[in-house]
Amino acid sequence: MSVPDRMSCPPWPKGKKLVHLDLKGAPPRVEYLHKLIDLFSKLGVDGLLVEYEDMFPYEGELKLLQATTQHAYSREELLSIQEFAKSKGMEVIPLVQTFGHMEFVLKHRPMWNLREVPYCVGTLNPHKDEGVRLVMEMLRQVVKLHPGLNTLHIGADEVYVLGEGEESKKWLASPGRTVEQLFLSHVTKVAKAIKKAWPHMTIVMWDDMMRDMSQDVLKASGLVGLIQPMLWEYTPNLDVDKTVSLLEKYCSAGMSDLWVASSFKGSTSVYTCVPCTQRHVDNHLQWLKVAASLSSAINLQGIAITGWQRYDHLSVLCELMPVALPSLAACVETLNHGQFSSEAQSKVNEKLGISSVEVEAMGSTSSGDSLFPGRRLAESIVELNSLLNSDDIRLFENDMFVRGWFSPYHRRRKMVTPLITMQIHSQASAFLTTVQQKVEAVREEMVRFYPDSTAQEWIEEHVSPVVSPLQRITEDIRACVKEMVP
Repeated sequence: MSVPDRMSCPPWPKGKKLVHLDLKGAPPRVEYLHKLIDLFSKLGVDGLLVEYEDMFPYEGELKLLQATTQHAYSREELLSIQEFAKSKGMEVIPLVQTFGHMEFVLKHRPMWNLREVPYCVGTLNPHKDEGVRLVMEMLRQVVKLHPGLNTLHIGADEVYVLGEGEESKKWLASPGRTVEQLFLSHVTKVAKAIKKAWPHMTIVMWDDMMRDMSQDVLKASGLVGLIQPMLWEYTPNLDVDKTVSLLEKYCSAGMSDLWVASSFKGSTSVYTCVPCTQRHVDNHLQWLKVAASLSSAINLQGIAITGWQRYDHLSVLCELMPVALPSLAACVETLNHGQFSSEAQSKVNEKLGISSVEVEAMGSTSSGDSLFPGRRLAESIVELNSLLNSDDIRLFENDMFVRGWFSPYHRRRKMVTPLITMQIHSQASAFLTTVQQKVEAVREEMVRFYPDSTAQEWIEEHVSPVVSPLQRITEDIRACVKEMVP
């Protein structure tokens, strides 16, 4: 990627730089996590924001929350991850959802009664004391397994359909009550319970449910002094003025300790396999402008550089960590330099041993390969993704010969021209063979870093839908030719 020098901002101000590890999608093997943490440390990252979901080794009544298709981390593994991070000078902050995005909890039949509405798997009913007890038990187990923990992220983003449950409708029927108050009352209840259990704990939460609330509503919410909002925005064209105004509003409401969140992967589309580094660098350039525009009254605590593995617990896998490491390194260097200059790009290239920060064109240099854990997997994914998105495969059913001599009409009646259909079969089979070879290369590398189940899911989600039409064509051709040739 050719990146011109741009007008620079000051480097990221004093505050923590956290890398977000979203483990609900593809939980890396512990050995690979150690390599990633080592790289993050070399890049200048201060800590990890870890979202465990069903990868946490819950016990007792919560044991049913553990993943069954993949192995949750053991208690020993989680402690080893923390110890290794600590040895690299990095803090570990767990993120535990407590209101919205509780799909991994509320999908289980014994928890169905705790949903706000039956058809929304992600939102907790804020009226049931049992729900708060559940959340606090989750937090208790997580805190216990994080010795010396000082900061906890309680999620609370995208609380869909809040207010649409029967109990909420009754509550809202009283004059003066609003959905905003319903949201704030639950979060305040959880935050107060956390402070009672762990008075020293700093509580961080996503901000999006509070963005449209007035300053007066926020002041009266009871959250002031309890929580620190984390404002997230992942787009490359982030509105700087609007974002600054929003942060200033939180500050004026009494919440002067604030966080922000950017993105290095997992925010382009729900099914993206290969990230565009420039898109994520542009997001960080906008965040630098925001940081440079803030008043001195705001205590910017840091930035979480998010790397989503799924959009939610039940959605498809998106970019895996290895293929996004050039993007992450470029984003961190952008924050460190105040711009993504040629110097910053050279540092990324040198650290990772690549010639371009765009993973599709990263090439290689003579040194630094050992600093790019999972590089061969990244290259294999890029090659396979390029083949799967080629017009030859994506548009095969629109090929002139397929549409002209092997249309659905021909297939239903098994009346075909054998000579042409056999040529179509030969071409489709050649594509399938090439894809299968690259799939095996991806699988062989992926299981070195992820559970077998992750590799199987990734292939079924990203490969099978593309090759299925080709497979159907070859099967249909064999059936039709059998009817036409003695």
